[in-house]
Amino acid sequence: MKREIKYIVVHCTATPTTTTIKSIERYWKVTLGWANPGYHYIIERNGVLVNLLPEDEIANGVKGYNKNAIHISYIGGIDADGRPVDNRTDAQKRIMWEWLLLHQEKYPGATILGHRDFPGVTKSCPSFDVREWMKCWEKNNGQDLIAKE
Repeated sequence: MKREIKYIVVHCTATPTTTTIKSIERYWKVTLGWANPGYHYIIERNGVLVNLLPEDEIANGVKGYNKNAIHISYIGGIDADGRPVDNRTDAQKRIMWEWLLLHQEKYPGATILGHRDFPGVTKSCPSFDVREWMKCWEKNNGQDLIAKE
């Protein structure tokens, strides 16, 4: 099925940085009862990008917007006390930047947003301002900003 993609959505898993993809998938299936995952892709701490769902299928990332969205998440997004924090590794930032550029080209009309940027969303996800981060990286061609943020 060919979907019209209007949104490219960035998430955090809102879990400790040591959380595994298997435990996240188990939570979706067992606790939430979802047939499909919350994201199409997850970026592990070491920068490995894992595809969880084909892009032509609908993930459960943002209620009411999933039909027209592709979702990517990084493992992390909270501190030891469960408070929102941008704790992406340099490797996660690099692969996220590359993936977003690739998907911006693949879906030229799509808007890149954080989960929290959608109407009615009260979460902090992805624990950073995606639009500001993208502007900053674009200004510097994605170079040498990782450690300076």
